[in-house]
Amino acid sequence: MGKKEKEKKEKPLDRMTAKELRETALKIPEITGVHGMNKPELLAAIKKARGIVDEVTKKSNVSVREIKKKIRDLKTAKAQLKEGGDKAQAKIMRRRISRLKKKTRMAA
Repeated sequence: MGKKEKEKKEKPLDRMTAKELRETALKIPEITGVHGMNKPELLAAIKKARGIVDEVTKKSNVSVREIKKKIRDLKTAKAQLKEGGDKAQAKIMRRRISRLKKKTRMAA
């Protein structure tokens, strides 16, 4: 009986390593200087050569520096609340700080 060969599905470009992207880019004749490119440059060049439109993800308009400044302010407020003995308000501040830290990770 004949063996069925599974067709290799190509990984999404975003999930490929830089080495795999270089191998893919070498097969495309329009792209030059492949070995000198880093991963974002390779992704952009391959997508441009293949005609793939890059979906722009909406980033928040708040900068990471502004968020971190708010975190510092909230930390000082939390410390003052703890010293004053208001543990409930300190717990609320802790949650606010946690949410802002998550925003910095998303904005980066």
